[in-house]
Formats: sequence, structure tokens, C-alpha cells
Amino acid sequence: MSRRENRQAAVAAATLGPWRTAAGVGAVVGATALGIDAITGNWSLSMLAGPAGWALFFFFLVGTVGGQLRHDTTDRRLRKWADEHPWQSALPAAGGLLVLNALAQVVLGDASLIGAFFLSLLPAAVLVAIVGVVGSVKQARGKG
Repeated sequence: MSRRENRQAAVAAATLGPWRTAAGVGAVVGATALGIDAITGNWSLSMLAGPAGWALFFFFLVGTVGGQLRHDTTDRRLRKWADEHPWQSALPAAGGLLVLNALAQVVLGDASLIGAFFLSLLPAAVLVAIVGVVGSVKQARGKG
């Protein structure tokens, strides 16, 4: 497959996840983080940036890992590609997290655009690592 076809397959594989469940988990985590921030008494618009980042991280984590572990997909070729390329299939979610978290940090927080980008690199890298390891373990167990 060409590089372009691999990118398209990665984006298509990202749609396999349980995104409604992921939205629920992200909302619960974000609301919990907001509640904790509200208890501390630091009231400002920037207190929304942290909980938004947590909500986005868990949204993409649950959606992407759930897509890796899901067995009830109708497109077997897409599932096979995602199983064979666990690290590449993690990249669209990490890119989405990077962009959306950076925007949340700029709009809701005090960060500049460059600062928000660098703040968002770590969660995106952690997401790639978790999803890649889960996919690699699934791939290794499937071959054994």
C-alpha cells in the first residue's frame, strides 16, 4: 500500500471505536476534574482548560483502544489492517487529541498557541504509546 492509502486506512480504522461510550467516559472524567477544580476555589475561565484536556484524552483513549479490541466490525479488511499496524492506527486519534487539546488550552486557558501545542504533545504521545502497546499485545497474542 502507498503512504496515502496507509493514512486513509488509519483514519478509517479510527472509526471502528465505540465513540458513544468514549464520549460518556470523557464527559464523566471532565466533569470530575471540573468538580475537583471547583472545590479548590480557583474560579476563572482558565479552570476549564484542564478538565477539557482530561475529557479529550479519555475520549480518544477509550475510543481508540475500544476500536483496537472490538471484534464485531463488518469490514474484515479494515480490522486486519488495524491489527497488523497498531502504531499507525493510533496516529489519527493522537493527532485529533493534539489539535483539540491545543485549541482548548488556547481558548479556555492562558496558554499561547505555541505553548498549548507543546502542552498537548505529552498527552498525544502517551495516547500513542498506550494504544500502540495494546495493539501490539493483541497482535502478538493473535499470532501465538
